[in-house]
Amino acid sequence: MQRIVRERKPDYADRLDVPTRIKGRGAPSNPEGRFESRTTTREDDGWEQEAEPESRPGTTVTEERARTIISHNESPDIHFTASINAYRGCEHGCIYCYARPSHSYLNLSPGIDFETKLFAKTNAAEQLRKELAKPSYVCTPINLGANTDPYQPIERRYRITRAIIEVLAEHRHPFTIITKNALVERDLDLLVPLARDNLVHVFVSITSLDNRLASTLEPRASAPHRRLKAVETLNAAGVPCGVMVAPIIPMVTDKYLEKILEGAAQAGAPAAGYTIVRLPYELKHLFREWLALHVPERAEHVMSLIQQMRGGRDNDANFGSRMRGEGEFAEMIRQRFQLACRKYGIDRGRPVRLDTTRFAAPRTPSPQGELFS
Repeated sequence: MQRIVRERKPDYADRLDVPTRIKGRGAPSNPEGRFESRTTTREDDGWEQEAEPESRPGTTVTEERARTIISHNESPDIHFTASINAYRGCEHGCIYCYARPSHSYLNLSPGIDFETKLFAKTNAAEQLRKELAKPSYVCTPINLGANTDPYQPIERRYRITRAIIEVLAEHRHPFTIITKNALVERDLDLLVPLARDNLVHVFVSITSLDNRLASTLEPRASAPHRRLKAVETLNAAGVPCGVMVAPIIPMVTDKYLEKILEGAAQAGAPAAGYTIVRLPYELKHLFREWLALHVPERAEHVMSLIQQMRGGRDNDANFGSRMRGEGEFAEMIRQRFQLACRKYGIDRGRPVRLDTTRFAAPRTPSPQGELFS
């Protein structure tokens, strides 16, 4: 009887130089950014012991003074044209974060550097007041959290987001918040009176309902159940708080879509939205490393589905398709989202309409003082 010996097919991890997981961090490595002119490699000099554990990277914060604070965009698939980011880098460490490649502009890595080497714009509130006072300024709702989370852990210490909200509240300026941290509850004393005048709307981002998955996917964000509790707390206090199921990762988080929307409805969420995972620039490699570490048995299938939604590529930067994807799987996600929203009575994907008529611009200080008080 002839014995057939089949050669083992290399699995996904075998084809990548995958480092070990760093507990409490999302990225497992620290690759050079695309603008760096020099690269470094580790070499064994014989002094390191084989069993010697590597030290965990700590978080460092550099204080900086921003020259401008309001960013503007003309993206037709984003529901706001102005945004503020109080911090550069984000300690939440979400492996899927499309903002990771922005750290390359600082000559830092989109990997571990993005979640450990942070920058705090300590003059954000002061600069905001100056920009709102410009005669050419036109009031339009400002989004807090378009790039990095305004309530990431270092906000407890720096309170920059709270200072920004205080300026916006003082001048009756409308704004929206996107976060995945329950720390937003801290500022209810500011948000509640603003909500009464239709000046604020909050969205909490929830990707799954699995604490174990979240601990590797977004290690320093609030746990999923805690985020749902924050949604409930804000809505109960009168602050409209919706849910963003974002990003949806095929074969990793998409199975939680309906349950998240059910929980959002129970928490009083008036609206919901979703996006499909995006993998620009260096994020492609980092995300592949994460797949090889945490879901190697379906890593190839995940990437295959992503590419099906991205015209055969890892990423699609085109307006109109970059947020929702294309193809059969993207269409299935769209239909599932719509059906679940209809079932649970949640508005889907509609732009938030806030009141811009109450805005009162700051007065520019004059050396002659105030003629009238």
